[in-house]
Amino acid sequence: MSNPSFNRILVKLSGEILAGKKGYGIDPEITKDLALKLKEVADKGIQVGIVIGGGNIFRGISADSKGLDRVPGDYIGMMATIMNSVALQSALERLGCDTRVMSALSITQLAEPYIRRRGIRHLEKGRIVIFAGGTGNPYFSTDTAAALRAIEINADIIIKGTKVDGVYSADPEIDPDATKYDTLTFKEVIEKELRVMDLTAVTLCKENNLPIIVFDIKSKNGLVDIVNSVPIGTTVS
Repeated sequence: MSNPSFNRILVKLSGEILAGKKGYGIDPEITKDLALKLKEVADKGIQVGIVIGGGNIFRGISADSKGLDRVPGDYIGMMATIMNSVALQSALERLGCDTRVMSALSITQLAEPYIRRRGIRHLEKGRIVIFAGGTGNPYFSTDTAAALRAIEINADIIIKGTKVDGVYSADPEIDPDATKYDTLTFKEVIEKELRVMDLTAVTLCKENNLPIIVFDIKSKNGLVDIVNSVPIGTTVS
């Protein structure tokens, strides 16, 4: 078996992944499958931080949000990430994983307040830490929250799980001629306007020399393959 390539990782998941085929809400089977994959990595001694989006809840219960101002809309989205984080925590703990949810929004009944040093200490003790509530501020996506938390905890890499197996020149579900990139530079991502993460997140990673790997989270061994240096997905560095 290969030795893991990373000591500490930040896994970024979209909320839509938890919804499964329904497209909204939380599918317990999908959540359990994600928890199994994360546990397999943590069992290798790798310190695991997680940031998960909230689109499965917010878009699911608000089909038409055009009449909602941006700031309250963003706060609703942050609260949705807390719901997803608690659901994932429950699935991880059912598998015997020691897990903490740390939130940028104050919700003490469900999560600890996010304190950088405490989060690092949890990771050092082998706990899986789920960073919820985005950045705690409107106008910032969970992509940006993932980049920020990864930098703060000194993660070796951001591993972004998506519905496709890497970064393409166009949406492969729409354009059959879209080509997959195996490697990209941050400059190429910005110049080509590729949808790896939003511009703020990509810029943060570029300035802090933090690589990103984008892969298909549905793949059976994808996450373990990445930490074992098997070349899959798209690497941005």
